[in-house]
Amino acid sequence: MRVWKKKKVKVKLADGKERTIQRMMMTTFWHPDGTPMSAQQFMEMLFGKLPDFFQSEEELRALWSAPDTRAKLLQGLADKDFGHDKLVAMQQLIDAEKCDLFDVLAHVACALPPVTRVVRADHVRVHINSRFNAKQQAFLDFVLQHYVSEGVKERERRKLYPLLRLQCRDSIADAVADLGGKPEEIINVFAGFQRYLYQHTVAASQ
Repeated sequence: MRVWKKKKVKVKLADGKERTIQRMMMTTFWHPDGTPMSAQQFMEMLFGKLPDFFQSEEELRALWSAPDTRAKLLQGLADKDFGHDKLVAMQQLIDAEKCDLFDVLAHVACALPPVTRVVRADHVRVHINSRFNAKQQAFLDFVLQHYVSEGVKERERRKLYPLLRLQCRDSIADAVADLGGKPEEIINVFAGFQRYLYQHTVAASQ
């Protein structure tokens, strides 16, 4: 899916607030009947559908902070024709490629400024260092490195054991032993730290 950028334009949605998108030389979005759709039309449609999934910024943060509810939200959006590829295209249009898909939804729904993954990772390390032991910190820092480079998919529950293998040279047993000895504890660590990525105190990227 190609996106050709020209210049920034303002789009005012039904809440009366403006969002900024990149003007495009070619369309990226399509109606279900196969006819082309402008970026503004797609944003307006997404804005209109998001209340079916969450009613407030706080509810979005809560849903996005846990791997299971985040996956359910993304699947629900995909079922309504707002799949991953289209959200990534919108991410490009709002000049947020270095941000999280959370920022796409938060920007469209609530006009929040995007925050880069680097800024989120730097912020969450403060919480990690005060709430987890040294071996857990090392693993979570490894997870954050992948998150910064690859995006939100690196924090899906199905990514946990591949990440453990990468860090511990394919030895899941060593990883489990290092991180507490119980798989459920590792799952709780992996899922539990994620809520700190989406706190209100994270400053918007410039």
